[in-house]
Amino acid sequence: MEATALQREAKPEVLYPDSDGEPTAQNTIQYQYIGAIQVGLDAMFADNPDVFVAADMLWYPVEGKPDIKNTLDVMVVFGRPKGARGSYRQWEEDGVAPQVVFKITSPGATIAEMRSKRMFYNRHGVAEYYEYNPEIGTLDVWTRQKSSLRNAFFTDEWRSPLLGVTLKIETNGELIVYRPNGERFLRPVELKALADLAEARAERERNRAERERERAERLAAKLRELGIDPEQING
Repeated sequence: MEATALQREAKPEVLYPDSDGEPTAQNTIQYQYIGAIQVGLDAMFADNPDVFVAADMLWYPVEGKPDIKNTLDVMVVFGRPKGARGSYRQWEEDGVAPQVVFKITSPGATIAEMRSKRMFYNRHGVAEYYEYNPEIGTLDVWTRQKSSLRNAFFTDEWRSPLLGVTLKIETNGELIVYRPNGERFLRPVELKALADLAEARAERERNRAERERERAERLAAKLRELGIDPEQING
């Protein structure tokens, strides 16, 4: 009897999947923008242990409600430690909601879908929301005014109150993000090109050092043939 009662009272475990089964990006353009923003912000806040930056992560704002969720292209959370997470479960994060969210729209995104996302972010406490459409080169900004997100008016650039970065739409519709010091966020392909260039320079330096070593060894050998101790000369 007691075992049966306990079984009736036991609640099934609530599962919060770490993935919604969808790819990070629908195309390479979307991926490059997501990567540039996430890597750039991560580098900006690298020395601050209480700023969590993530990309392509599910956010569960309500405990016990795994159906209430949204996948964020890029999120920034102030007041939460860095570290690995499979998903962002707000009740495990002292109730702190992501303050800044970026969305790079995919070609198949509908008006209703994007409106639904904005309503979700508004309802669950996002303070700044950025929505960039690379197909038509438009950036929409929403900031929290009192209790709700409001569409912000700007011309060709916007400075984030929370992040300090400047988002600018170029004449060709490209979104460029600048650090507070004016440096531009680089896309993954550009970061790879820089890494390849640095590796090429390092390889040239290693080859130069190896040639110098071999030349010194040949010179030392020649001096020994002449009965001269290279160590005495070096001294």
